[in-house]
Amino acid sequence: MPQRPTAVPKDAVHHPWFARFYARMSVASEPAVGPLRQEMLAGLSGRVIEIGAGNGLNFRYYPPAVSEVVAIEPEAMLRQLAVTAAARADVPVDVVPGAAEALPVKSEAFDAAVVSLVLCSVRDAHRALGEIRRVLRPGAELRFLEHGRASGRAMATVQGALDRTVWPLLFGGCHVGREPLRAISGAGFEMGTYRRLLLPERGPRLPTSYCVLGTARRP
Repeated sequence: MPQRPTAVPKDAVHHPWFARFYARMSVASEPAVGPLRQEMLAGLSGRVIEIGAGNGLNFRYYPPAVSEVVAIEPEAMLRQLAVTAAARADVPVDVVPGAAEALPVKSEAFDAAVVSLVLCSVRDAHRALGEIRRVLRPGAELRFLEHGRASGRAMATVQGALDRTVWPLLFGGCHVGREPLRAISGAGFEMGTYRRLLLPERGPRLPTSYCVLGTARRP
């Protein structure tokens, strides 16, 4: 079991309406997002920490070389769904309550960390990434699949307006205009390979469509 160096509220996040919406929406999106999850997690091994595990949709894609996943999820309803998903996973998964800004685990305890569609909604992305860096061993990888700011001025303006008004209130603290690559490098990670993509790949562009999938490394 993970060691907890600091006190962390059991339910650091409470968004019951959004949790129900996300649980349905994420499962419906899995035909498009599932292959990206699999790509993100390919080749991992050893002990992995996943921050913001949600309803546990990543668990089925962890490769056999992973010895343990410690999955942090602060929202009670999503955490219970993650526990159910963990029971079906092919690798050991321990679902733990906690906040990204104060991870309840020891320093330098993990061989890799995973964030997927998480940095948009943490209260303090810089602090959360600092915590991720703390718990990774030197040279360990951060794998990420995140959405963020559009490159075009018009959509970026729309995203900024949404972030200042209704979007975080309606969608569990999510911000559509954050810049995950800048945040990751700003937290002291060395960027690895990454690629930008659109979700959905075809059809109208949404404020959440602008995604990036890649790796970074703790120096």
